Amino acid sequence: MKSFEDVLRERSFAFWARGAHAIMPDAFVDRLVRGEAVLLDLRSEEEVAHLAFPGALHIPLEQLPDRWQEVPRDKLVAAFCPGGSRSILAQAYLEMKGYTNVRVLRGGYAGITSELVPPKLGRRLREA
Repeated sequence: MKSFEDVLRERSFAFWARGAHAIMPDAFVDRLVRGEAVLLDLRSEEEVAHLAFPGALHIPLEQLPDRWQEVPRDKLVAAFCPGGSRSILAQAYLEMKGYTNVRVLRGGYAGITSELVPPKLGRRLREA
């Protein structure tokens, strides 16, 4: 298992500049409809009560230390929160636990909801 220090050392300027830590909403949804990805929703219960994403794995960030084993290892995991801060923390935490395929979902609410509108999502599902 990696230490937090190991994770921080690996996150040089080049790491952030390459963008390997993130995934764009369109690329995520393409993988989601093929069954290759899962949305890890890190928002609070109150946030989810206002807007839930069906099929998402909802684990509020503060519960992740107790529930991290619910996160699948066999799929791309796109960590989601509106601003990205919780997603970056969750990505680092899961990396410490040995996960290698966790990405921060870019774009916040606007990014993911624009990809999940029925016409666009329906077309992707038919093409998958």
